Amino acid sequence: QVQLVESGGGMVQAGGSLRLSCVVSGSFSGFNIMGWYRQAPGNKRELVAIQLSDGSTRYADSVKGRFTISRDNAKNTVDLQMDSLKPEDTAAYYCNFIFSGRNYWGQGTQVTVSS
Repeated sequence: QVQLVESGGGMVQAGGSLRLSCVVSGSFSGFNIMGWYRQAPGNKRELVAIQLSDGSTRYADSVKGRFTISRDNAKNTVDLQMDSLKPEDTAAYYCNFIFSGRNYWGQGTQVTVSS
């Protein structure tokens, strides 16, 4: 049973930083993808950043140069360092894990950026 537990959301002023963390529990090996998505009220859930088990990364254009994803394969964790935050980054952020054709989600953590 794979479970994802996120932490690290909160409120910050524009220009500030936050770090999100996600622990992926369960037994798995082989190719997988860990990442972060976000959903603002009235919007669809969108990709923020993903990192494959081979280390390659992909970022949404809107966060390139500001956000950094990192994973620790030994600890099964994935973090999202968010710098230079903007009010438009306000959303619920969800940890995501894809493995063996299945898609797993965390419960979400709120990030609010005030102007």
